[in-house]
Amino acid sequence: MTAISASLHFYSRHPVALAAWLALAGSSLVYAADGAPVAAPASSLPPVTVSASGLQLGANEMTTPVTVLEGDELVRRREATLGETLSSEPGIASSHFGAGASRPIIRGMDGPRVKLLSDGAELHDASTISPDHAVVSEPMLATQIEVLRGPSALVYGNGAVGGVVNVLDGKVPTAIPQKGYEGSVELRANTGAREGAGAFSLTGGAGNLAVHVEGVARDARDYRVGKGWAPEGEPTRRVLGSFNRTDTGSVGLSWVGDRGYLGAAYTRQTAKYGLPGHNGSFEGCHTDGSRLHCGANEDEEDGQDHGAEKHGDVPVVDLRSERFDIRGELRNPFAGFSALRLRAGVTDYVHDEVEDGAVSTTFKNKAYDTRIELQHEPLAGFKGVVGLQTAQRKFSAEGEEAYVQPTITRKLGVFALEEYHLGDWRFEAALRHDRQTAQAQMSGIERSHNGTSASLGAVWKFMHGYQVGASFTRASRAPSAEELYARGLHMATSTYELGNADLRAETSQNIDVSLRKTSGDTTFGVSVFKNRISNYIYGRTLDEVDGLQLLQYSQADATFTGIEGQVRQRLNRHLGITLFGDTVRAKLNDGGGLLPRIPATRAGLRLDVNRNAWEGQVEWVQVARQGRVAEFESATPGYGMLNLGISYSGQFGSGAPWQVYLKANNLTDRLAYAHTSFIKNAAPLMGRNVTAGVKVAF
Repeated sequence: MTAISASLHFYSRHPVALAAWLALAGSSLVYAADGAPVAAPASSLPPVTVSASGLQLGANEMTTPVTVLEGDELVRRREATLGETLSSEPGIASSHFGAGASRPIIRGMDGPRVKLLSDGAELHDASTISPDHAVVSEPMLATQIEVLRGPSALVYGNGAVGGVVNVLDGKVPTAIPQKGYEGSVELRANTGAREGAGAFSLTGGAGNLAVHVEGVARDARDYRVGKGWAPEGEPTRRVLGSFNRTDTGSVGLSWVGDRGYLGAAYTRQTAKYGLPGHNGSFEGCHTDGSRLHCGANEDEEDGQDHGAEKHGDVPVVDLRSERFDIRGELRNPFAGFSALRLRAGVTDYVHDEVEDGAVSTTFKNKAYDTRIELQHEPLAGFKGVVGLQTAQRKFSAEGEEAYVQPTITRKLGVFALEEYHLGDWRFEAALRHDRQTAQAQMSGIERSHNGTSASLGAVWKFMHGYQVGASFTRASRAPSAEELYARGLHMATSTYELGNADLRAETSQNIDVSLRKTSGDTTFGVSVFKNRISNYIYGRTLDEVDGLQLLQYSQADATFTGIEGQVRQRLNRHLGITLFGDTVRAKLNDGGGLLPRIPATRAGLRLDVNRNAWEGQVEWVQVARQGRVAEFESATPGYGMLNLGISYSGQFGSGAPWQVYLKANNLTDRLAYAHTSFIKNAAPLMGRNVTAGVKVAF
């Protein structure tokens, strides 16, 4: 694969050349199945409704690319975490923190710039604070996962400058099952982590009442990495502390009528997972202005070596999250409006970080959010939705690594999204205004930020099956409480973080242009974007001692540019081939340097087969060396991975469908590192592993 590696190195340095290569190859973001095999007689992509679009649009009607995973494709792609489930999609990477925690990274942006939703309602956990904190969303219970950018993402929060991930589930029933009940059961196992997992879902109802119960249990041990990895003092290729044990359960009840539904659900999740790479040697480190001082530097004279690594059990996160959801929709609520939608949630989240059998730090997050939308009937050709959103978050940390003082963050936003059709053109515009107040409880410091965001987009279907889309978005993001008030040692990421209470809101100006072909034997598209961000908030490294970095949250202008795309060519009624790739560059303007942990350029080739009840895929993914690194950051070598998947679907005599599947990842057992990870060297990606599963619906 030397030629592929050389090509990737060239394209990582010349992203415009990659755009031309993708376009000439017919490259695209065929996101409405992401390269999944299409039924033999099909000549166009099946329609996929994007729930989070606000207007119930199809994926091919959006002004910017949309990733949608559903059905059999979702079953094949999903992993234990949301980040790993989406990490193979164009333009999306994972923060990868062992096996228990990973968030999606969209176009090089992560944390609070990527908003995570549960059927339109914001998820509240501690994952935006640090990548070692898990996302409280269970992929095995998801019925559809959507990733949005542009105008539609804007209505979920002006801070979502990277994008929005919306996880759809069935915890609140929206309809009465036709035969009185319906459900599914799934079992799966993985060799790389010696993992066993099971999920069930059951909905029943009669008259106007429907009830739903669901649950997942997962037990995964430390996973095994590729050949050639030999951490100092460890005889095993397994990442110590990469285990993950998670249990999730939910029960929901709804009243369903002819014009809509109103329901509620209670969800509880518990998890225990390890923190690989946690370095206890940094205990006692402190700052003196812009310099770090650790015990090994100061106490050599007294014979104490405080810099020596502390041995013992790997720290464990013991997590509990309880959430109440209220969801409802009323069609034709009153004259001039076609739908009224309600989303509300209350979350009680807590996790303990346990070291040597004792709780060292406790994180708590108590939050609520409410979202009301009104969709109006066409008015002078315009169709759209207006809404109100409010939220409050009480966050606290107590113990050794309580590097953020208790805070209360309150948010209030109003928004509008409109569309207009004119011949072969579809226009879309969004406007949102937000006010955020973040108050530090110990110091009494309070900061308020107001921001107005707007977006314009258009799609032109210039000929049958072809369309071009473009959008411009100007968005304002208020700094998070952690960026404002952090101060202390965070050993999981080997950082000492200093907040800045004087941070201003950052303003991004994003241009996105895409070309798509949605019908015929060849389906393709390419998306090119450029995002200029004024007052971009980032952790600037002031000093480093033995791998511990002193980060000061600072502001500077930054630019993100990139391309993402894929093309599928149907070879015959049973075979298809897909070419895909993405790249992103991120730098500070005016010679300020590069930004850290930006995903490396990658490209891949996938062959799919679909014959009768059989479906299969074999793919090679090549990831380039990431040598464009920030100060104090090391380069990451490139790697190639060979993956294989096969499934068989059938029906019982009763007509109930079933599916068995097998997928093998990293068949060459390649040692691979995720450049986006804080602990890339301590926790490489999983080596050769096989997942087998069966799913039965009834």
